[in-house]
Order: sequence, then structure tokens, then C-alpha cells
Amino acid sequence: MFQKTVLDNGTRLLTERVPSRLVSVGIWVEVGSRDEDESNNGSAHFAEHMLFKGTAGRTAQQIARELDVLGGMSNAFTSTEHTCYYATVLDNRLAGAIDLLADIFFNSLFSQAEIELERQVILQEIAMVEDTPDDRVHELFSALYWQGHPLGNTVLGRPEVVLGMDSDRLRAYVARHYLPPRLVVAAAGNVDHAEFVKLWRPWLDGLAESSPGVRRRPPATTNAAGLTVLTRPLEQAHLVLGCPGLPTAAAERYELLLLNTILGGNMSSRLFQEVREKRGLVYSIYSYLAAHSDSGYAGIYLGVDPESLPQALELVRRELHRLRRVPVSSQELVDAIDYLRAGMYLADENMEARMTRLARNEYSFGRHYTIEEVVAGLEQVDPGGIQDLGQRFFADQSLCLAAIGPLSQMELSGEFNHVLD
Repeated sequence: MFQKTVLDNGTRLLTERVPSRLVSVGIWVEVGSRDEDESNNGSAHFAEHMLFKGTAGRTAQQIARELDVLGGMSNAFTSTEHTCYYATVLDNRLAGAIDLLADIFFNSLFSQAEIELERQVILQEIAMVEDTPDDRVHELFSALYWQGHPLGNTVLGRPEVVLGMDSDRLRAYVARHYLPPRLVVAAAGNVDHAEFVKLWRPWLDGLAESSPGVRRRPPATTNAAGLTVLTRPLEQAHLVLGCPGLPTAAAERYELLLLNTILGGNMSSRLFQEVREKRGLVYSIYSYLAAHSDSGYAGIYLGVDPESLPQALELVRRELHRLRRVPVSSQELVDAIDYLRAGMYLADENMEARMTRLARNEYSFGRHYTIEEVVAGLEQVDPGGIQDLGQRFFADQSLCLAAIGPLSQMELSGEFNHVLD
């Protein structure tokens, strides 16, 4: 059973009671890397790290010990538009988990000594991505596609910003963005809503009403194709080819979700079968969706031997043109719906996944969506709707390509232009 309470200051508390011995609870903030610029890119992620590094009543070691003693698991993450701190515990440990999460969220010290230590950890995290080309290529593509807009920022941030971070800057960033209208506190599992709200009120009621302000400029719409290559002495070339997508709450989100599944979303997808299974050209190839509150893109990733690159890109080109010209079959559509339905119900067995869905639905739609509603939306899609999206998004002039590997811009430009033929 889903329940929602909105406090006078705008903070939203959401619960979904589910028969379970577990409860997953998370504090969400509507702030991420797109709320940053060149001067402070990486602040949201740095702040996320620092909330585990000591409060007025707990040292960093005590926080780590208490999290372990709670007997579940806890973590945090920063994304393009959100930051989340969460824990999953046995239902009889919920009060302790809330006390700890609330303490680190509201009372963290941001001590300069801890910042100096954590700075090195974050720089190592950035270096790890730099050394992982199948991760780095997605950052490269995002920067290319968004063409200087904050959506192209990396979540981990710029090394020069991390090197210059101090306590005052982090405190100011948190004070500017961690505001009640941007907060969602969500829980899923064996949780009583009234008791949940009661446990949080001492922490939340004292927050002053505030306005989140206008902080996010929408991305410019562009149809200009782009190509960027980062030359590295690697065994494989790693590529992301992408085109416009949809915002999270777009009316055609079900059509796009099914298009992505059919194109490259699973092992029976067209790209996986044509490029890997039938010809053995790649180990990894898939399509994916990056959806934001006001925009998005659809991407295709492949890791391929440079010698096989022309053939692999030609096969990708064929499949994109096929989606534009020929409606998907009824069987493909039914299979894709069944695949997505099964995935949603499997995820629904996980309390953390349910808690995450509560928060994301609140931010995206302002209400709770059941799995049954989503399935009903998928079942309304017809092949013509998928073809229409393919024709709109896979237009040649809107494709962008990012690559990392033993390639040059000149070498890849010919293959990219052929994809656009």
C-alpha cells in the first residue's frame, strides 16, 4: 500500500508497505551534476562522499561501524539530477537506520582534514574511470551530445575542481541545494507510514520553507551530427553512437522503451543477434536510454576489434534503417513486452528497487505508478508507434559518435559518414 505525506515546508515522505522482514529507506535530493558549471563540477559527488565522514555526535569510524552493526547494507550515489543516501535493514532496525541517515544528512561537519583525505579517494575514482574505456566512452559521448550544456558534465567532476575543494565551498553548495522542496524521503518494505513520518518529523519539521528557484536551463535542441575520438593504445575500439531520445515522463516513453528493447536491450535483440551471435564481431553490444527531466538520448555501445569496425558499423546502420522503414513484427513486440514485464516484477522483489521507484516516480510524475499501470501502457503500443519514433530519432543528421581506442579522427570520420549514408 502506497502512502504520501507532504510537510508544510515542502518535504515529501513516501512509503510502500510490503510483506517483508526488510525495509529500504532513502533520502533523495533533486541535485546532481547538471546543477553545476565548470567552476564547481563535482561538488554534488564530493558532498555525497563527505556525509559519511563525521557529524557532531559521530566520527567517520563510528558511522561506518553503526552501518555495519545495523546488519543490512547502505550506500549513496550521485547522478545527473539526483543524490541519494539509503540503507536496507531488518524492519526492527528501521528507527536506528533513520537516526543515522538523518544525522549524517543534517549534521555532517565537512571538516577540512577529512576533505583532504577524501580528495585523494575521489581523484582515484576519476582515474579509475579514465582507465576503463567502456565507462569513459559514455562520458565522452555525453559531453559531445550536450555540446557544453551542464548535462554533459561528468558526475565525478573535474580534477581541478576536486583539487580546489574546501569546507566552505562544500557547505555553501549543500546550503544552496539541499532544500525542503527538493527532498523526498522514501521507504519500501515492512513499514508503517504514520510511524515513519513520526520518526522523521523531529529532523524535518524544523526546516524552513524555501523555494528551489530556477536553476536548470533546458538543453538547446540540436540536429548537428558530431564525432569525437580519443586515441588510446588499446586492443579494442569502444564506441557510442547516439541520437535524440525523450524526457522521463514523455507520453511516448513506452514506445521508446520497447524500441530500445527490440533494438539492443537483451540477448534476443536485433543488434546482439546480428553483430555478436551471427557474426562474432563483438563481445559486448547493447542499446540504452539516458532520460532526464526535460530531455534525453538513445545510445548504442559496442566494443570491437578495429579491423572489424567497418563491418560492425555497417550492421548497426542496417538495423537503424530497418527500424525506420519496416514496422517491428507482432511477435517481437509481444516478446519485448513480456521481457520488460518480467524484469519489473523481478525487481519488485527487491526493497531497494521499490524504494527507488517510489522516489523516481515522485520526481518524474508527482505520483505513484504501479507496475500494472506501466504494463498497461506497454500493451497499448503498436508497431506503427515504434516505427514513427525510429523515423524521427534515427534521422542521419541527428547521429553523434564518440570513440576511444587505436583510432584517429580522420580514420573514423569515413566510417561515421557511411553510417549517415
